[in-house]
Amino acid sequence: MCDHAAVKRMKRAELARRAGCNLETIRYYEKAGLLPEPPRTQSGYRSYDATHERRLKFVLRARALGFSLDEVRALLRLVDERDQPCAEARDLAGAHLKDVQSKIADLKRMERVLKEMVAQCADGTTPECPLIEALFRANGKS
Repeated sequence: MCDHAAVKRMKRAELARRAGCNLETIRYYEKAGLLPEPPRTQSGYRSYDATHERRLKFVLRARALGFSLDEVRALLRLVDERDQPCAEARDLAGAHLKDVQSKIADLKRMERVLKEMVAQCADGTTPECPLIEALFRANGKS
């Protein structure tokens, strides 16, 4: 059993400082349902503990890896339910990895096209800009 008097409580500003985010981020994740509603002190302040901090850091790390809010929600469900989360977490992360790889491939294609377009401008002194003309052609305009 947990002795609630021994649990270190903190206000939202302290939680934000410890997690390395801002107050609005915490509010946002609370509204999105990713962080549980904390109890309030007698004076009405939200009172967070290490469990909130741990969960917030989990959310922040997952978001830094590009997981969507729905994906983070699914991961947290696995954390909360604790029934064989590894296989489901692996599947979720595997799908996310494929999405990231697809985005990387798209970015590499964009990089190649932009390099070609920039190279066409040469020294930038031609009266007709090849880059702008290429953008018009790419959109089906002449």
